[in-house]
Amino acid sequence: MSDEPLSQKEIEDRLRELPGWAYENDRITRTYRLDGHFAASALVAHIAALQQELNHHSDLTLGYDTVRLAVNTHSAGDAVTATDFALAERVESIAPGHGAA
Repeated sequence: MSDEPLSQKEIEDRLRELPGWAYENDRITRTYRLDGHFAASALVAHIAALQQELNHHSDLTLGYDTVRLAVNTHSAGDAVTATDFALAERVESIAPGHGAA
């Protein structure tokens, strides 16, 4: 996967494939709503394990019944790269199993 920064157009095109994700403050972001704190905590733990596997880490914010991710690539000057979208796609694949909406 490339750590080359994506252009604004590339980011917009890729976001069309990820409903619920947005581009803000040089990051791609998504907030998931879950059925309470334990479900949200379980999703955070699953995302953390996934990030270790990919060796790519987001900023995660745990709320009572929400989980927010903000993703960019530090080694690319805090820009958004294809690696960020790969992480987003993997998170999208596991979130429904936790009841995330």
